[in-house]
Amino acid sequence: MHVLPSSLTSQVHGYMNARETLLDEGFALGGNWEYDHGSFDCSLDEANKVWLRLPFDVTIGNLDSETTDSHTQIQFGQPYVLKHVYNEGSDKEAQPRALGAMLDQFSDPVDPDDEIEGHWIDQARQKLKSVEAIYRG
Repeated sequence: MHVLPSSLTSQVHGYMNARETLLDEGFALGGNWEYDHGSFDCSLDEANKVWLRLPFDVTIGNLDSETTDSHTQIQFGQPYVLKHVYNEGSDKEAQPRALGAMLDQFSDPVDPDDEIEGHWIDQARQKLKSVEAIYRG
């Protein structure tokens, strides 16, 4: 993980507005969201291993992936770049289970916090600058 300084940090915005703006910029609501926090994630590579993440906390309301509540407010945290390197193929130690089969068939990451090459950090900075420009204007 590589933390990026940003003018976006600590800014408060309406969730629906932020979501629509960031969708247009290639971000999606990260899968690890909860009712009180989440992140917008943008893949930086075709293999979906390097990501720019914009974490946020919900300050007013609750987060729901299908919400139409225009009153929900979020506060952005410190953006960062992360890289996940996965074993290719199936996990040799996975246990077959009817319910967990879809979840357990793939290998754990080789290194969930793998070193991030400079060109990915530069690419993340450029993407972040374009998002910051939207929120300045």
